[in-house]
Amino acid sequence: MTVTTTVLFVFGTRPEAIKMAPAINCVRQRAGMRAVVAVTAQHREMLDQVLELFEIVPEYDLDLMRERQLPEEVLARALVELSTLIREVDPDIVLVQGDTTTTLAGALAAFYTHVPVGHLEAGLRTDDLCSPFPEEGNRRLVSQVATLSFAPTEHAAARLRAEGASPASVIMTGNTVIDAVMDVAERSVELPALLATLPGEGRRLAVVTLHRRESWGAPLEEACLGIRDALDATPDLVVVLPVHRNPVVAETVNRVLGDHESAVLTEPLGYVEFVKLLKKCTIVLSDSGGLQEEAAALGKPLLLLRETTERPEGAEAGTLKLVGTDRATVARETIALLGDADAYRAMAEAPNPFGDGHAAEKIIDAIEEYLG
Repeated sequence: MTVTTTVLFVFGTRPEAIKMAPAINCVRQRAGMRAVVAVTAQHREMLDQVLELFEIVPEYDLDLMRERQLPEEVLARALVELSTLIREVDPDIVLVQGDTTTTLAGALAAFYTHVPVGHLEAGLRTDDLCSPFPEEGNRRLVSQVATLSFAPTEHAAARLRAEGASPASVIMTGNTVIDAVMDVAERSVELPALLATLPGEGRRLAVVTLHRRESWGAPLEEACLGIRDALDATPDLVVVLPVHRNPVVAETVNRVLGDHESAVLTEPLGYVEFVKLLKKCTIVLSDSGGLQEEAAALGKPLLLLRETTERPEGAEAGTLKLVGTDRATVARETIALLGDADAYRAMAEAPNPFGDGHAAEKIIDAIEEYLG
């Protein structure tokens, strides 16, 4: 087969890998196209789990992870190394995803080396540069150098056009995380023994994830205390919380919830195991970005433990509710949702606004059309 188009995928974290995997596999199935994968390993262990799951072996592994690294340190190292790599590979287009520091570094490196940039999950905005931090700034900056912006929803596409992006450069595709979660949800896997029997007869399960940098300190503690209060007030509720490896997060979570008999704190789960847990649960409480979409795809109501969201479509459709991190509010909203069958059903049955599971195909079709 003669290769006519080389697509370089640049990513570094677990969420990026999950959302890039469908596009990588789509390129691999196209005649005349070659996928080259470069990872910065901004998240080492969690990234490797996803690479193994989707059978992706990077051609380039920069392994930039350092203990307690700062975003600017990651950006500086990644920018230099990715610029050198792009000149070596000489791709036809560089694809980056979302809003991580690796995403910004990959986009800038491609821009500096005069290679087109394709941005997956483009157009998300909270209008608050500090929430989430540094992600909101990263994604705005990437939009300024992107050649093709793959918007997950019409709301995101309209935002990009309003900011001055050429209408021809903005393609509404849906989000590739829906492609990934629909694939993984069909796979069979055994949960760890600790989780396999949960929630137990007559009990309900809440899956919780917490990690946002802007929540570190008092907001994170408030959210955890609110979850603890909800557990105290709801005897049939069990919480499973895979604890993020960042020590700032882990210390607070373990201190506030570690001794509660209805809170199960675990190591980070593999993606298949995590999706299986989501399928079992009743509700989700999280400050995650991508989980807003994954929960909607699986029909699981999500209470968003943040002050802002870059995915207002979920709130408008009714798949999620923005509740913040205030202790009393977190407890009250959790208790209320679990106690109101009609409100719960409305959220669980709300239409998923984030895609139909074919985003990767639409993205690669657009790239082929652009490159001729």
